[in-house]
Amino acid sequence: MLARDWDETVQRAHDLAHAPLPAQSEVLGVVNRLSRPADVVVCAAGSMPGDLHKMWRTRDAKGYHVEYGFSCMGYEIAGGLGVKMAALDADEDRDVFVMVGDGSYLMMAQELVTAVQEGIKLVVVLVQNHGFASIGALSESLGSQRFGTGYRYRTGSGLDGETLPVDLAANAASLGVNVLRVNDIGELAKAIRQAQASRTSTVIHIETDPLVPGPPSPAWWDVPVAETSVLESTRAARSIYDEHKVHQRSHLRPSAPPASGAIPHRPSPRHAVDLGGT
Repeated sequence: MLARDWDETVQRAHDLAHAPLPAQSEVLGVVNRLSRPADVVVCAAGSMPGDLHKMWRTRDAKGYHVEYGFSCMGYEIAGGLGVKMAALDADEDRDVFVMVGDGSYLMMAQELVTAVQEGIKLVVVLVQNHGFASIGALSESLGSQRFGTGYRYRTGSGLDGETLPVDLAANAASLGVNVLRVNDIGELAKAIRQAQASRTSTVIHIETDPLVPGPPSPAWWDVPVAETSVLESTRAARSIYDEHKVHQRSHLRPSAPPASGAIPHRPSPRHAVDLGGT
């Protein structure tokens, strides 16, 4: 019953039909639906690892390659390249779908050149939301007001000017891959089919609304907030943090009572929560 209820929750997120820009959950849903069971999804940083963990329907033991814990920004394209090389070495017919946000793309997009040089096919779905939206949301929840997490010009009051003219699709094209710009979910589906039919690497560029959350989770990310601050937002965030700490539960317990005179094992606070992506 719980599995069925969650499956329905995932389907609603996949079929959200948000406008004018689609939600990230819709993008994941289309890729999941159109990829073949043996294909591999690769992701590593931003909000997508958490959304994939909740919403990706894995159909093959090797079909899900997602990095957790360290949020290795820049891993996606290089990691996808390695996954595809391993599949080729094993003579396995698997397309590799690299899911990457614009912030992580900026870290190591140059490995697209290696894919072109070696004739290795990747399908890169580049989700553009004009900044480090995931860490921006975390910053806001901790009272730091998203400072420096958007691609915006500096003004007299900070980094809150107009959006920078960043064109990552043009950047990808300059590295030698095929690039498809799409504006909605229908165009995304057509682009995925075109990329599947191609023998070379393709980057599919789609802009999403970063303010649309995925399905809710009861997990809490234990990131301490400054105890002293002149900012009201930070003081409010600290109050919420202290409240969450009261209800924190440890997921680790000693396997046996400590020997006489030994120091009891006390799990550190970081063990007490389920960590999300950045």
